[in-house]
Amino acid sequence: MKPVLTPDQAGELDRLSQARGIGAELLMERAGRALARAVLDLTGGAYGRRAVVVCGKGNNGGDGFVAARHLARAGVGVRVHVMEAPSPGVAAQNLARLGKETPVRVREFAPGRLARDLVEADVAVDAIFGTGFRGAAEDRWAGAIDELSASGVPIVSADIPSGVDGATGAVAGSAVTAEITVAFGVAKTGVLLMPGAEFAGAVRVVDIGFPQGLVHPDVFLTEPIDVARVLPARAADTHKRASGHLVVVAGSWDMTGAAALVASAAARMGAGLVTIAAPESIVPVIQAHLAEAIFLPLPETPGGSVASHALEPVLDALGRADALVVGPGMSTQVQTAGFVRDLVAGSPVPLVLDADGLTAFAGFPGELSERKSAAVLTPHAGEFARLLEISVGELDRDRLGYARRLAVEADAVTLLKGSRSIIAEPGGTVRINPTGSAVLATAGTGDVLAGVIGALLARGVAAADAAATGAYLHGLAGLLAGRLTGEGTIASDVAAALPDAVARVRRA
Repeated sequence: MKPVLTPDQAGELDRLSQARGIGAELLMERAGRALARAVLDLTGGAYGRRAVVVCGKGNNGGDGFVAARHLARAGVGVRVHVMEAPSPGVAAQNLARLGKETPVRVREFAPGRLARDLVEADVAVDAIFGTGFRGAAEDRWAGAIDELSASGVPIVSADIPSGVDGATGAVAGSAVTAEITVAFGVAKTGVLLMPGAEFAGAVRVVDIGFPQGLVHPDVFLTEPIDVARVLPARAADTHKRASGHLVVVAGSWDMTGAAALVASAAARMGAGLVTIAAPESIVPVIQAHLAEAIFLPLPETPGGSVASHALEPVLDALGRADALVVGPGMSTQVQTAGFVRDLVAGSPVPLVLDADGLTAFAGFPGELSERKSAAVLTPHAGEFARLLEISVGELDRDRLGYARRLAVEADAVTLLKGSRSIIAEPGGTVRINPTGSAVLATAGTGDVLAGVIGALLARGVAAADAAATGAYLHGLAGLLAGRLTGEGTIASDVAAALPDAVARVRRA
């Protein structure tokens, strides 16, 4: 897993490195040089190129001054706009050095002046705000960001696009949209979480000499090798029950497709046996879509959802199973919600709780901790907001923080779905999934994800690994399916692409 730092951890890494004798001057020099290198890569060289560098008052601005010096030495025509004179220190020293050692024209930022210089530029460097930025850019700072954005010039950002919250990725006002973001030492959470990731462009992590092991991150980015390491393999002499038996409790009159999608995805993910437990009146409908599953008809309510007295037969089936998925398409009827709460509390096997199953605990997430077995919660933003009784807008302002909170309150691995899904463990470790895609914004793909994770649990993968691996493969399968069907991709296309996704990860 690739480590990711919060801004506070990045600041601590800076301080500890300097205590080890690696001075701020050296770190800034290396950061600025890496920034200049990214600019030259983007422009294809220095000859005839013109760059505009916009610098703030802090160390981020200092990185910009160093980059301007290296670009000028390489032969790039450079103009620097200073938002505010830096305080005495390393950044101020690099501003002075820029003036002494190069012919670079340094100007104080003024509205319109930056825009005029950008008209003639091939590239711009954004070194306005660092990773400690919070809230919304205001006044002249917002004006500079807006002029950069309106120019259409490709932008390289130093550590994080200005205007993006370095911790949460939130964007409350104006923000730079970068072609490349050069992350110094380690990527920061703000450039990997949405919406910040959209503004960051390609994130290039560069080594600037931080010693190893000074800070112990608790946020990580999932990589293909992490997925390959935990994917189970079938022995040559295995049989279907040894390959994992998953019970899927899902469906109601209004949503017969959910159970079929979960089961199909689980089978594609290698579960040897899938049992679908569903209201008895919809079992024939589901059977028409699946040839591979076995079925457990359940007593139902007058409204066509699972009745409370279905608990005993389901628990009996779980005595012969390895994992459970519960919730997709089950409805929010009161009796069914009670059944879900009792089933979650009594399940003897690891479980995935999704969709309407999560809504059964709305406002009472602490009750989820009263279980016998490991659990993975897979809420989308609306379900998550209902669980914690917050607004979706509030959630979006700090998705990572809230995911951690729910993981602790529910004592369960929490997978907050989105373009950059967040997988939080009760112990505080977080994994960010990089494979999300807009292709997955269609009905039923959440059911597919539940089936993938359920199959991994049934095959013996630990809950946190199953969630992270499932999210990665689900996202990759969406990308693969989307190449064939574009915006017409449906959930069953994603399930069908899972074997290809697994094969690609194994080859990586």
